[in-house]
Amino acid sequence: VSLGFLAALAATPILIAGTLIVGFRVEARTAMPVTYVLTAIIAVIIWGMPGASVVAASIQGLFITFDILMIIFGAILLLNTLKYSGGLAVIRNGFSQVSPDRRVQVIIICWLFGSFIEGASGFGTPAAIVAPLMVALGFPAICAVMLGMMVQSTPVTFGAVGTPILVGVRGGLDSPEVLRSLSSSSMEMQEYLHVITANVVTLHAIAGTFMPLLMCMMMTRFFGAKKSWSEGLAILPFAIFGGLAFTVPYYLTGIFLGPEFPSILGALVGMA
Repeated sequence: VSLGFLAALAATPILIAGTLIVGFRVEARTAMPVTYVLTAIIAVIIWGMPGASVVAASIQGLFITFDILMIIFGAILLLNTLKYSGGLAVIRNGFSQVSPDRRVQVIIICWLFGSFIEGASGFGTPAAIVAPLMVALGFPAICAVMLGMMVQSTPVTFGAVGTPILVGVRGGLDSPEVLRSLSSSSMEMQEYLHVITANVVTLHAIAGTFMPLLMCMMMTRFFGAKKSWSEGLAILPFAIFGGLAFTVPYYLTGIFLGPEFPSILGALVGMA
């Protein structure tokens, strides 16, 4: 069997879930059980996975899901606490006084504040918090959603206090073959995760430096009065500064402290 065919089979669960949910608009509560059954069948028939291992992996998945749900619960609790305590209104009023320039508001509110929310809560929370905040400041709804999605870029890898690395990558590498390979290289899993973190944070820091500029250009081109790229490009110095204000501490935190805090500390330093 060719490597390409095996790679296609390995990607089948993701493709099935995406096709059902996005392509056919099937509800997740229906699409995901179907995906699970097909994945289990592929694991047993193609990969020769014992039934006991399928059951064990399923139980492990339930525990991982519980951990993720607790993070999402905390994010929703934070959002509703801010909403009903009046904290969200205070935040909105504070941001509205920063600058009347929409481009500056995008960099400070969407990029920096959104990155902080992603680092603390993850799972798309910036779109749930930042987008309504921007609408309240007078941004068009579609523009707010677009920018809220664009911020789901550089900070996401270390979102929810490093969950993608600590849970996603570590869980994916937790196999006998990988552990044997690491053992033969005299490397612990924690060291390997640090190497992965260093590589990822370097790539994302480079891309993230230019992300605020791209966000401003997209806003002015599609939602500005002049529909102009150059209007967004005009804020190049401040946009690059806003990018570096996040990515420099983001990079240093990832290199020296690990995957838990790059997005959080990068955003806090940037907003400071």
